[in-house]
This record gives sequence, structure tokens and C-alpha cells, in this order.
Amino acid sequence: MNARAPRSRIGDRRPWTFYALATLFSLFLLFLYGPMAVIYLLSFQGPDGGVTFPMVGHSVFWFEDILRPGQMANIPVSFSRSISLAVVVSLLTVVISVAAGLGFRRRFPGSGALFYLAIASLVMRSLLVGFGIGLGFQFLGWNTGLFTSALGAQLTWTLPFGLFAMFAVVNRFNRSWEEAAADLGASAWQRLVHVTLPILLPGILGVAVGALTLSYDEYARTTLTIGTKNTLPLEIYALISSATSPTLFAIGTITTAVSFAIIGVTMLAIFRMQRWRGPIGRQHG
Repeated sequence: MNARAPRSRIGDRRPWTFYALATLFSLFLLFLYGPMAVIYLLSFQGPDGGVTFPMVGHSVFWFEDILRPGQMANIPVSFSRSISLAVVVSLLTVVISVAAGLGFRRRFPGSGALFYLAIASLVMRSLLVGFGIGLGFQFLGWNTGLFTSALGAQLTWTLPFGLFAMFAVVNRFNRSWEEAAADLGASAWQRLVHVTLPILLPGILGVAVGALTLSYDEYARTTLTIGTKNTLPLEIYALISSATSPTLFAIGTITTAVSFAIIGVTMLAIFRMQRWRGPIGRQHG
């Protein structure tokens, strides 16, 4: 019987860089989530509480205040506008990103220039993009609105990220599955619907939820293109400029909960699809 080799004492020790990086990462998490945790906690102030500690009682008074008639900001209506716009932006981002990802699998003249042109809006100032779109609508005599100028402005923000994500997913796609379907007599449409899209579906869902959250929270590109009807970020900014109360914290708590719920449901759906598919889903998701 071979004797077990003694374990290296050096290998058992973690280098000092590990503890340094762990400390920096912990501080980063504290810096990132600490203020958010404070906002969530203060949103449960009592009716006589303010926007700072110490807390004066505990209640859901400020959550009820969001729905109370006579508020300076119409949060429920602006929330519905933001969700509606985000859904449309997400659907368009998915359709364009998937089409571009499949189309760019083969090189064609001008493909490189077209790709960089599509993502060029990321390097431009968001306010300047919104200003340019609003100015263009004014020059053409068109009215700015939620599903016209604001929709276009938000697509300049969500679409580049959708293209990056979809290109990465498509580049990992094994085309032998399509070739096998073609050998079995499947048409191009059947290969797309029954082979390509189902395998790419986890990545498509990721693009959809990413575009949804980016649109839902967007302020800078929307402020000069929205017209007369505010989305939720614009309504919150107007409320901050005019008054400050724990109602703002309650709004932040609710909107963050909605965002995490959307992300959580999407991640659960992707996880279940990958488990159902087995190795193929894990490879291409």
C-alpha cells in the first residue's frame, strides 16, 4: 500500500492577496447595497417619521401614501407607462437582436461597419442622444410621445446591449444541430422554430429581461423625448425636486422589488429549461 503523500503546508495557506481582495469585495458590496438597505428600512417609518434615523415607529403608512388621492406625483399611472414602454422596448430589442445575431453568422460586405454603427450610441452622452432625437422630431414637425420618440431613444440604449449578448449566445451555437435537422428533411422555417430558437431561448430571455430593466430605469434619454406624459423615473425626479418624504423610499422599495421579481422569475425559468434539456441546454444557454 502506498503511503499518502504529506500535504504541502504552503498549499494549505491562502495568500495575503486573497484576504485583501475579499476585503475589497466586501467593502464594494457594502458600498453598493448599504444605502439601498437604509432606504428599504426607512420606508417602513411610522406616520410621524422622516427621512433620517432614528425611526419613529414602524408601519406601511408611506406605502399607502403612494395610492392616496391628491399626491403631487401620480406614481401608479407613471408606473404603468414605464412598464408598458419597457415591455415594447424589450420585445423590439429581442426581435432585432435575434435577427441580427442570426444574420451576422455569415460575413457580408459592410457587416463590420454596420455593427459598429449599431453600437455607436453607447459612447455618446445619453442627454445628447435624447436631445438629438427630440430636436429631430421638432424639426420634422412631429409630436414627441411615449411610443414614438421615447421608444426610439430607449432603443438606442437597450439594443447595443442586446446585440452584444445575442452575438455571444449565437457564437456558441453548434450549427450541427441545424444540419442534422436539414438532413431529416426540415425546412428553413422548421429548423428556426423547432431547433435554433428553442436552444437559444435562455439567452433570448436574458436579452429580454436586460432590455426590460434598462428601459424601466432609464431617465437621461427619456427626459427630452417623452412629451407631456412622464415615466416613473421622471415622476420620481420631479417628486425629489419638490418634496422629500419616506414616500420616496417606499417607491424605491416597491420598484426594486418589482425588478428583482422579474429577474428572479427569469432566472428560475432559465434554470428549469436547462435542467429539462440536459447537456444541450447547459452548453448553449
